[in-house]
Amino acid sequence: MSRASERAYQQIKSMILRAELVPGEQIREEQLAEACGVSRTPVREALQRLEAESLIRRNDSQRSFVAEWSREDAEEAFRLRAMLEGHAARRAAERISSAQFAALCAANSGLEAAINSPKPDISKFLEYNREFHAIIIEAAASVRLTNMLTHVIEQPVILRTAQQYDRENLLRSHREHLELLAAFERSDGDWAEAIMTAHIRRAFHAFADAHKRQTNNLPAAIAA
Repeated sequence: MSRASERAYQQIKSMILRAELVPGEQIREEQLAEACGVSRTPVREALQRLEAESLIRRNDSQRSFVAEWSREDAEEAFRLRAMLEGHAARRAAERISSAQFAALCAANSGLEAAINSPKPDISKFLEYNREFHAIIIEAAASVRLTNMLTHVIEQPVILRTAQQYDRENLLRSHREHLELLAAFERSDGDWAEAIMTAHIRRAFHAFADAHKRQTNNLPAAIAA
């Protein structure tokens, strides 16, 4: 993929995850090309990649739209993520290097600092959270597993309520990360897999609560 296509991919994906492009909205290549500062060809290439990741869908007339996810869609994605990331955590516990472990600790410390700001810094929390999970996947050392997780690791429906995250949910996520670090420090794959699986399942129920509250126009909370 060219540099222009990669830039378009990253920008469009960010727009979807941050709800600047909302579920069901039609994708207009001309507008995206202008927003990304590229021609339409890189935008088309980026959209094909996003379609493969289930963030974009095409209708019968080949028009592109931001994918809409039902609660059932999200539950299936979370179940797949729990299985795959649980396995990744097991592998990581048995393979993680001292440098990767130190990077995990640093990411979780950054995440904690973001939570403990006078007002939780959601953008920083998400940044460090993604970094934390990415390091675990890297430490798992499985190209096949990495490729499979690419399609389920980020669901656009989750981040629509990011600014309403509850501090307690964020702190719970941080504490679960601490348990993972303890399992990694002891090279205990069984423990790491159990914690990660529970971590993702807890995130699904937080999402389900957020989805229900959002439907009723009430504050929502989720952290994973």
